[in-house]
Amino acid sequence: MASRAVWPVASAVRNGLKSVARNRPRLRRIMAVAARELTRALDDDVYGAAYFGSGRDPLDRMGLSGYERYDRDTSNANVAAYLVWRWFGVTRTLDVGCATGFVVEALRELDMDARGVDVSQYAVDHPAQGARGHTSYGDLSRRLPFPDGNFDLVTALETLEHIPPDAIPAALAELRRVTRGYVIATIPSFGPNGNGPGGWFTVKVRNGRVPHYEALGPDYEGPIPYEDLYRDARGEPIEGHLTIASFGWWTRRFAEAGFTRCDGVEQAMHPHLARFGMTKYWNLYVFRVPGAPEPGPDLCTPHEIAHWEANLGLDTRRAADDDVAAVAATLGDEAAAVAAATPTKAPRADHPS
Repeated sequence: MASRAVWPVASAVRNGLKSVARNRPRLRRIMAVAARELTRALDDDVYGAAYFGSGRDPLDRMGLSGYERYDRDTSNANVAAYLVWRWFGVTRTLDVGCATGFVVEALRELDMDARGVDVSQYAVDHPAQGARGHTSYGDLSRRLPFPDGNFDLVTALETLEHIPPDAIPAALAELRRVTRGYVIATIPSFGPNGNGPGGWFTVKVRNGRVPHYEALGPDYEGPIPYEDLYRDARGEPIEGHLTIASFGWWTRRFAEAGFTRCDGVEQAMHPHLARFGMTKYWNLYVFRVPGAPEPGPDLCTPHEIAHWEANLGLDTRRAADDDVAAVAATLGDEAAAVAAATPTKAPRADHPS
């Protein structure tokens, strides 16, 4: 968005162009063509309006990448905001790959100074109401528009897999540059995970190649070659996913960028991801930079937790049996009991009493 200093100039230019458009039909046609071409130049070829559900059947993806609809519920923004709020005592956050800013909106409702950036011009031009003025264009493969160490915590949710493997080191270095504390990432991954349920190849690798990769065993780390990535109905990598690799591969790439993986807090979060029905969808990673303390136990009281789970609609979610079983197999029966627990009910309200 333009800064307040240039608003008067922008307004004067806009009024002048409106006058030309009204009074000079030939120039109006030229302006219309120019506007269309500027929009095309700014738009991302993959992550345009259709990716976020515009003009699509809300009940049928038709094998194409993107969403039938994209809203706060389908983006799972409330789950992401809840994880940040419950386990991290942070104030200033950045959501990289924020799309239309639902995570930003949810974090701001939780009294955080949240911002977001996205490579999709369409997304940042159509922000969620609570994110207006707090999202902007930003490309993680280049330099983000923020100074060094500007954020306590950065989220990169279902984002990093959209970057090709050879660009991952630079992208992680940029995450390291802008955070002074933590990174929470969810990245489609395969193979064993020391901190919770592992990943798989299905719907990440072309169907005919899944047996080949499964036969390589747990030591195979990837990334999957481009020609073997799962495809959508147009023959393009599904959802724009370009880097599909193992938990071990991603952990080492983050370590090379100067991050340490936070095992304990991941293990604490996983039963709740299962409880909210997210085990199948989010492969979780939490990292800290040197000097940032290891995230400890809950920062919130049971009453606060019950209040915000109700206000965010998380108290209505339930774990599937196979998700509880996956948590039990990797983290034990105590964690599985948390995953299967029915949340304490609390009345919805603007603030906890």
